[in-house]
Amino acid sequence: MLLVLALVIVVVAYVLAPNFYLTRTIFWRESDYKDLEKFPARTIHNAPPVFRFDKLPADNPYASQIEAIASDSSNGESLEDYLNASGTTAILVIHDDKLLYERYFNGYDETSLNTSFSMAKSFASALVGIAIDKERIKSVNEPITNYIPELLEKDERFKSITIRHLLTMSSGIKYEEGGDLPWSEEADDTKTYYATNLRELALENCLIEGKPGEYFEYNNYNPLLVGLILERSTGTPVSRYLQEKLWKPMGMEADGSWSLDSTTSGFEKMESGVNARARDFGRFGMLFAKEGKWEGEQLISREWVEESTRPDATTDPSSDYQYFWWVNTPDGKDHFSARGNYGQYIYVAPEKDLVIVRLGKDEGEQGYEYWIDLFEEVSTKLDTSVKGSS
Repeated sequence: MLLVLALVIVVVAYVLAPNFYLTRTIFWRESDYKDLEKFPARTIHNAPPVFRFDKLPADNPYASQIEAIASDSSNGESLEDYLNASGTTAILVIHDDKLLYERYFNGYDETSLNTSFSMAKSFASALVGIAIDKERIKSVNEPITNYIPELLEKDERFKSITIRHLLTMSSGIKYEEGGDLPWSEEADDTKTYYATNLRELALENCLIEGKPGEYFEYNNYNPLLVGLILERSTGTPVSRYLQEKLWKPMGMEADGSWSLDSTTSGFEKMESGVNARARDFGRFGMLFAKEGKWEGEQLISREWVEESTRPDATTDPSSDYQYFWWVNTPDGKDHFSARGNYGQYIYVAPEKDLVIVRLGKDEGEQGYEYWIDLFEEVSTKLDTSVKGSS
C-alpha cells in the first residue's frame, strides 16, 4: 500500500512538474537544448515580406575555403565530421546577405527551432538600445530605481546601480552559482532558470554585496531586471517589443518565440529562451554587422550598435564584455559574439559583413576554444572576393 501511495505521489509530482519550481528542478534537472518544449512561450510573429538570404550551391568556392580553413586549424580533421560528432544542429556562414555555408545535423534542418540560451541577453541589449532611440528610456546612465522604485524599500544603495551596470554585468548584486540543493543560497543559477515567477524572484532575491562598476560577475539577475525595465518603459511584454521593433521589420523567415517563466506570470526568461530558426539568428547578427540598418531602415541607431559591442574598459570593468555581448576579439579586430550554453553562437565580423551561427545540443569535446578559434580563423582568412560563386 505504501509503495502504491509513493508511486502515485511521484506520478502526480511529475505531471505537476511544469507548475512548480521544486518539481521542475527534481524532474527536469539540468538545462537541456529541448527546454523550449518544456516552458510555456509567447509567439514572436513574423510578417511579410520575408527577407531571404541568397543561398549559394553547397559546392560553392566559399564553402571549399571554409572547409579547408577548418581542416588546417584542426590538424586535418574534417569540419563536417567534427560538426556531426560535436552535437552541432546548425552552422551557417553568411556574407553580405549570401549563405556561403549552411549545414544541419542530428535531425535538424532549416525549419527547426533552436533555443538561444544566453544569446537571449544580446536580444535584450538590442531592445534597450531601441527603447533609448525611441525615448522610452533616457540613457544607460539612469538609475534602475527610476523604473523599479520598490528596490529602494529593500536597500537605498540600489539607486546607485544604473542600466549600464546591468548590461555590463557589473551591478554588484549578489550571485552564487552551484549549490547542492535548489533552495540553497548558492543556487541562483537554478532559481533564475526554473523559478515560476521571475519578476518576484528578482525583486525579492536581489541583494547588494559590492559597489557597482567595480568588478565583472556574470549574473542572471541583471537581465531579469533589464526585462522589468523594458516591460515598464515600453508598456508591452518584451517579446512583443521584439516582434514589433525587429522581427516584423526585418522580415524574419518564420515565427519565433520567447520562453516564459510560467503561464500565470507570463514574464520572458530574459537570461535565455529566444527560440528561432538558425537563419533568423543569422539575420539578427547581420543587423549588427550592418550597423543597425536593414533594407534601408535604421532599426537600431548606429551609435548604439557601436557602443554596445565595443571593447571598452573605461566605462566598466571588463574588456571582454560590453552590453550583453562578448567582445574579446583577435588582433584588435572589432568582432563580437552572442553566446549561449551548450555552444550557441552568433559571431559577427563587421568589417567583412560576415556572420557565423553555430547551434547545438552540446559544446563538443574541444569546447568553447575550438569554436572561437574556428570563427576567428574563418572570419580572418576567408577571401570574400572569390568570383564565380553565384
